[in-house]
Amino acid sequence: MKAKQKINIKDVAARANVHPSTVSRVLNPATRSMVSADVADRVTRIADEMGYARSPFASGLRTGKSYTVGVIIPDLSNPVFPPVVRGIERTLGAEGYIAILADSDNNPNSERAIFDSMISRRIDGLIMATAHTRDPVVRECTEEKIPLVLVNRTTDAHGVIEVVNNDELGIQMAVSHLVELGHQRIAHLGGPENTSTGRNRRQAFEQQGEAGVFEMNAELIAHSSAFTVAAGQASMLEILDSDNSFTAVVAANDLLALGCYDALCQRGLTCPDDISVTGFNDMPFVDRLSPPLTTLHIPHDELGVQAASLLLEEIRDPAFAARTVRLDPTLIVRGSTGPL
Repeated sequence: MKAKQKINIKDVAARANVHPSTVSRVLNPATRSMVSADVADRVTRIADEMGYARSPFASGLRTGKSYTVGVIIPDLSNPVFPPVVRGIERTLGAEGYIAILADSDNNPNSERAIFDSMISRRIDGLIMATAHTRDPVVRECTEEKIPLVLVNRTTDAHGVIEVVNNDELGIQMAVSHLVELGHQRIAHLGGPENTSTGRNRRQAFEQQGEAGVFEMNAELIAHSSAFTVAAGQASMLEILDSDNSFTAVVAANDLLALGCYDALCQRGLTCPDDISVTGFNDMPFVDRLSPPLTTLHIPHDELGVQAASLLLEEIRDPAFAARTVRLDPTLIVRGSTGPL
C-alpha cells in the first residue's frame, strides 16, 4: 500500500494561490497579524482541509527556536499552582509555544537537575515558581542570558523579571481585619525564611506590630520549615506550648492555616471561638472547610498569564527591561475569623 504523501507548506500555498511565506506567517501565531484576516482565514481553512500540521521542530531548525518553555513548580499537590500553570499554558499556546512542566518537590537539588535537563532540550525560556532568596539557577540564567521570569517568589538578585503578589498589602489587610474584630494578641505562622514569600510576609507582620497596630510578641512568631499542613501544625503546637496567650493567627499561606486547624483540634480548641485564623492565597476548596477559611485571594490565573506574556516579550527582545509586576490581593472574609 502506497504511503500517504505528507502535505507541506508549498502544497497549501498552491491551493490557496499565495506565496509559501504567506502560509508560514498565517500558521505561526506570532506572525499571523502580518496577514489580512480574509487571507489568514482562507489559508487556515485550506490547511485544515488538506490535513496540514505545522511542525514546530522544522520551524525551530529555521529560526533557532524550539518553541518550548520550561516551567518549574515547587509542589504540584499545592492547589495554588494548577491555576497558575493553566494561565501559563493558555498564553504560551496562543503564540505557538508549549510548556514542559516539572515539580521540584521544594528540593534545590531537584530544581538544579530539572533545569539542566530542560536546557539540554533547548528550551527558549524558563518560568520558575521555585526561587529561593539566593538561587544558583536564577544566577546562571542571568549570567547566561537565558530568558527567565519568576512567578510568585522573588530572589535577592537584580535584573530579573518577576510577577508576584503584594505580600505586604495582604498581611496588612489580614492584621487590620483581626484588629477590627477586637484582636490584639496575634500570632504569626511564617513560611520558610529562604523564600521571599516566607520572609516578606513575616517582615510585613512585624512592621504592623512595630507600628503599634497590635500588641506584638516575638514569641508568637513561628518559622515553619515548609509551606505544608504538617509544618503549620507543628508551628502552631509550638506557639500553643509557649504559654503566651493569643486570640488570633495570621498564617503565611493556606496550607499553614490548615495546619493550625489540626493543631487547635488536637488541643481541644475551636476556630474561631477560641482562636481566629487567616490564610493567604485563597486556594481552591478553602471555602468548603469547617469553618471556611478567611484568607487573601490572589489572582492565580493572572499570575500565570502575566508571567508567560513577559517571558514571550523577553524571548522576542533580549533587551527587554527587567521589571516587577505586583498583583494586589483581596481579603475574603469567611467563618474562621470572629469577634473577640
